[in-house]
Amino acid sequence: MFYQEYYQRHQLSGETPSAISWIGSVQGFFIFSGSLVGGPLFDRYGEKVLWPPAFVCVLSVFMTSISTKYWHFILAQGVLGGISMGMTMAPAMAAVPQYFNKKRSAAMGATVAGSSVGGIILPIMLGKMLNGNGLSFGWAVRVVAFLMFAILSVSCLCIKARLPPRNGTFLLPSAFKDLQYVAVVAAGFLMIFGFFGPFFYLPVYAVQQGMSKLLASYVLSILNAASFFGRVVPGIMADRVGRYNTLFVAAIASGVLIFCWPLITTNAGIIVFAALFGFFSGTIISGIMVCLASCAGDPRAIGTYIGMGLTLGGVAVLIGPPINGALLTEYSGFHEISWLMGTVTMAGAMSVVLAKWLSGGGHFCKAVSEFLVGYM
Repeated sequence: MFYQEYYQRHQLSGETPSAISWIGSVQGFFIFSGSLVGGPLFDRYGEKVLWPPAFVCVLSVFMTSISTKYWHFILAQGVLGGISMGMTMAPAMAAVPQYFNKKRSAAMGATVAGSSVGGIILPIMLGKMLNGNGLSFGWAVRVVAFLMFAILSVSCLCIKARLPPRNGTFLLPSAFKDLQYVAVVAAGFLMIFGFFGPFFYLPVYAVQQGMSKLLASYVLSILNAASFFGRVVPGIMADRVGRYNTLFVAAIASGVLIFCWPLITTNAGIIVFAALFGFFSGTIISGIMVCLASCAGDPRAIGTYIGMGLTLGGVAVLIGPPINGALLTEYSGFHEISWLMGTVTMAGAMSVVLAKWLSGGGHFCKAVSEFLVGYM
């Protein structure tokens, strides 16, 4: 993310890339695993569970703005920010499928695309404030906190549960008796482990290849802009072609792009890579959510299914970037990172094929051909 490259040059310049990446990894872990609590809470108590974590989320950004030491950032940005974001994300993702069935993929894709909008705006904001206008780190981050306060307030007022609360056990361990659900969870773990490397290290790589620091900060915005379309457009297609089919294509394309990553050395090439990778990785993010939700027989259990499934994805975010950082420190290059991450992403694609087979759905080629015939 943006902070990885900035911390390496400023507050945490004495730390290794692997150590710094633990901040984002811890945050990512709690964002995903926080869904394990946020999802079931929403299923049981509705939208009112959003307010406490939304407040803590804004507080965590303020605490990050006054952080100066490594452990400060771990606690404020990693732990506090991650838990609060995870507990707000799951209810938002669980509310939308309650209103849609046939067009569920498109609706959830549009919902997940909201994080891409933030990913477009925030790196540009921070890049301009820190690299262009000379604003201090503390005040630049506090501006972000005020923006988040306004947006989260509107979100908490607008999100409503359509169905009555779900009673019974807090979690649903019986879901793991469904092999299709297990295959989707495994696919999510592998793909998230694989494709998060460029999210953390693409700006670092761009600067190493001679790109200006300001332009490198825009690379993530380009990636997230493409991710916006990658979450919305394939979501619409998935309702016709098939959710698993769309996710499989996105995983294969992302794996190929990761393998090609170290071969791209020009500014134009890096920008094109960011756009393509953003599109297909965005499809993966929304596709995982949709496939997890589709495994829930009861719509009132969707939050719990998503929360349990994303928890393992949180483990992938926790260990993936530090492994990448260790490889970068050891080999001073990105080839080893691309080989590992690309292979794991491809393995995730194979798990999608298994989930598709276990679902009893039709053949991939048949679905694609029917889609093409319908639009010719």
